[in-house]
Amino acid sequence: MDPQRDAADAPDESRAPGAAGVPGGSDASGAERDTAGTADASWSPSLPDHRTLRAEMWIVLWLSIAAAALRSILSLLDTLTSGAPISSHTTTLVTTYIPDRPWLDVLYQATRISLALVPVLLVLHLLRRSGEGRRAIGLDLSDWRRDLVRGALIAAVLGGIGLAFYLLAFQLGMNVRIAAVTTTREWWTPILLVASASYNAILEEVIVLAYLIHRTGQLGWRPWAQVGGSALLRGAYHLYQGFGGFLGNLAMGTVFALLYRRWNRVMPFLVAHLLIDATAFLGYYYLGGHVSWLP
Repeated sequence: MDPQRDAADAPDESRAPGAAGVPGGSDASGAERDTAGTADASWSPSLPDHRTLRAEMWIVLWLSIAAAALRSILSLLDTLTSGAPISSHTTTLVTTYIPDRPWLDVLYQATRISLALVPVLLVLHLLRRSGEGRRAIGLDLSDWRRDLVRGALIAAVLGGIGLAFYLLAFQLGMNVRIAAVTTTREWWTPILLVASASYNAILEEVIVLAYLIHRTGQLGWRPWAQVGGSALLRGAYHLYQGFGGFLGNLAMGTVFALLYRRWNRVMPFLVAHLLIDATAFLGYYYLGGHVSWLP
């Protein structure tokens, strides 16, 4: 029902001085202003039904991480059926696409990162439309000091364990060689690497961690299913790295999901993921080929 249309269709006497809804005036512009104010005040956002909510969730996932997970599975199948050991393959996380024109490569990289973050904007829009907003997943600076401390601690512990597990998995033939960075060395390359790390952190933690757990909780999933679903999707997204990448990210995803359910804030995990990836990218950029223990 449209309040403005009802006001327009109402009998003339409803616009008389002192009539309900038109305080102290009889002019048409005053009535329109009051009617518009009433319409805004009466609007109340709410969650859609479960069927709509479920469809929304799967659309967001298939526009982002689920599609990447499918491509990752196909990449692993390609590796397994190539006839060569997994450890003989190499994958690159950040590379140069147009080496002969650096200025165009930067534009290409910036476009790639920006467009990949559109699903995150969709998530924020959907949360706002349902009346929840980004605070529903803890995407704000209301507790930034604690978020930074928690994120740094998580990064220090899981980052070190993750590096050790990767080296072990590679030696056992469970993982491909990860040449994290194969970009040209320009003055802006470190900035590009931090931007790529930020993109990974925002996309994965907002969608795979916070949004997925938030929505599945509203859909009535049990806690173990919420944690398992988030962790499994995170692991599947990294299958292109081999079985080591899958198991390592499955474990990290489980820890992240358990802590997120406890804190109900995504910010610590954004910080942790950013620190882990930025350290990996910059570390490989400066140390790759210069230390014997790094494949």
